[in-house]
Amino acid sequence: MSEAGFRDLTSGLDPQALAERVRDGMFANDQASQGLGMRFEGVGPGYAKMSMTVREDMLNGFRICHGGFITTLADSAFAFSCNSYNEQTVASGVSIDFMAPGRPGDVLTAEAREVFVAGRTGVYDIVVTNQKNELIAVMRGKSYRLKGRPVVEL
Repeated sequence: MSEAGFRDLTSGLDPQALAERVRDGMFANDQASQGLGMRFEGVGPGYAKMSMTVREDMLNGFRICHGGFITTLADSAFAFSCNSYNEQTVASGVSIDFMAPGRPGDVLTAEAREVFVAGRTGVYDIVVTNQKNELIAVMRGKSYRLKGRPVVEL
């Protein structure tokens, strides 16, 4: 599909309004993010910021946040950032490094930023911090765009 076809998926909305519409439509169907209590702190073209409070049922045997929950928070922010243009985009791979543990009651925030997009692929960096702005994890996500498939109908 041509770039002109890609722009047709916006229905003339400015990029910020489009990102907000996609966020609303995707989140309405995202039972995983909702079930973990994730909240939006911000969204924009190629950008998303989400937070989640570490609950008791998210703790592992060492009473720290299970890495899978931290990864899920980062992955959700990644998903909303790379789908913000209203063209279905999926993860083709991620790598994550943990710097410090999440503790019970911590508010973790994942901030995803687009680094590079060309054709159907993209690269995104996601940083996870706690309420003290301490670095918890960094993740790099690679995306694959399914050309011509809208995320939400406008």
